[in-house]
Amino acid sequence: MSTKNKVIIIDYGAQYTQLIARRVREAGVYSEIMPYTASLESIKAAEPSALILSGGPDDVGEHGAPTLAPGLLEMGLPVLGICYGMQLLAHHLGGALTKAENREYGPAVLRFLQDSPLWKGITKAECTVWMSHGNHVSKAPSGFKVLAGTSTLAIAAMADEQRKIYAVQFHPEVGHTENGTDILHNFLFTIAGLTPDWTMSSFVEDCLARCRELVGDKNVVLGLSGGVDSTVVAALLHRAIGKQLHCIFVDHGLMRKNEGRQVKATLEKYLPGLNLHYINAQELFLGKLAGVDDPEQKRKIIGATFIEVFEKEARSIRDVSFLGQGTVYPDVIESCTPKGTVIKSHHNVGGLPEKMHLQLIEPVRELFKDEVRKVAQELGLPDEMIWRHPFPGPGLAVRLLGPVSEDRLDILREADAIVQEELHASGWYRKVWQGFAVLLPLKTVGVMGDNRTYEHVVALRIVNSVDAMTADWTPLPYDILGTISRRIINEVKGINRVVYDISSKPPSTIEWE
Repeated sequence: MSTKNKVIIIDYGAQYTQLIARRVREAGVYSEIMPYTASLESIKAAEPSALILSGGPDDVGEHGAPTLAPGLLEMGLPVLGICYGMQLLAHHLGGALTKAENREYGPAVLRFLQDSPLWKGITKAECTVWMSHGNHVSKAPSGFKVLAGTSTLAIAAMADEQRKIYAVQFHPEVGHTENGTDILHNFLFTIAGLTPDWTMSSFVEDCLARCRELVGDKNVVLGLSGGVDSTVVAALLHRAIGKQLHCIFVDHGLMRKNEGRQVKATLEKYLPGLNLHYINAQELFLGKLAGVDDPEQKRKIIGATFIEVFEKEARSIRDVSFLGQGTVYPDVIESCTPKGTVIKSHHNVGGLPEKMHLQLIEPVRELFKDEVRKVAQELGLPDEMIWRHPFPGPGLAVRLLGPVSEDRLDILREADAIVQEELHASGWYRKVWQGFAVLLPLKTVGVMGDNRTYEHVVALRIVNSVDAMTADWTPLPYDILGTISRRIINEVKGINRVVYDISSKPPSTIEWE
């Protein structure tokens, strides 16, 4: 992204790192996350205007713990260290750390001890902040002054204001911290002197110019699913290069009720003139999935088959040099975390065969999901596209636990259609991040009329989230849950029990497989 103001967030493994990036962007300043393993050369190449060092789960100074990239502070940029970032600065610059007997997690009362640009506009003498740490700074480095403390921490914030290096032990990015937004804004605008030039209109203008320049007179193929990410990519590229874009919609037979037909009709209505190649490959996908119940194996089969079908269609198009993808920033973060393990295969990031010999073009790779939706609004796309709930690339195959078959898919489609209808009817569809049904690989005893039944169980998964990095289960009103359950059991043959999933991410994932 070409912008004069950019904040690089060095990720030390904190659960809140993505939230820091979002808060900075919400302030109108573009931000990127880079792992603590990034070289000084790569950080410099990103041309940052300021640096933020995130929190993290490790103990500073212990063997193998993440440290500062050599020369990072010599760049002369404004720096804000948060939690682990503060401890890292103290350790690196000659301060002292003390290991706490008990980890401090939760609210604390912060007392402001000295005036500072970091506290600009905050008139109270103290405020509630959110702590999450084991170690703490017991001696500030030379040249630093102590800005704030708590009842248990003598040094909860410190600064070398001449060098514009600031550090706080608490988390200003979380909603639990009073004046947290003010503190971040003070760092960005008062201390670092940045200008809020990151807007969706500026992104669209810049993106269209970059796409035109990159593509030239070549053709682009794009796998289009009907979800907001790939639809926004299609709209951007359609506006940028017109008929040079070829969208390939592969109907793998794993979509929701009537979804393939609806997606096709909506695209033709709102993106007139779009080159849309509709491929019905239901029999091929279901044949390859027959008898497979391992979730990761399902994903791999679906991914490989999709590429097989997609490649075949793409080869029929002349002068194709680029492959468009709806990759978004959370995909990139989850797939490239510095210390993470693979939770599940992403259908957007990696895994494309090198034999395609196509250059990737990923216009929304830099954006969080809510930013993608803002771009969709900027492009004039309808609400039915913008607010469509996220749907996994493998489709209902990962919401149907156990082997995939047409009869089980039909049962799940009917149950899920009721979930969607009732969320819309009650006004809750726009209030939640995702809501869907999951067909479980078990049957339970029930009674219908005077007869004993032994039929399937459906779980309802309805969650709140901002970008799918974390999610909480939704406390949907009982009357709505009751209506959904009653309708599914009465109207969907083969189901006699409905349960509600009340687990959050983490430790659970949003999808069941």
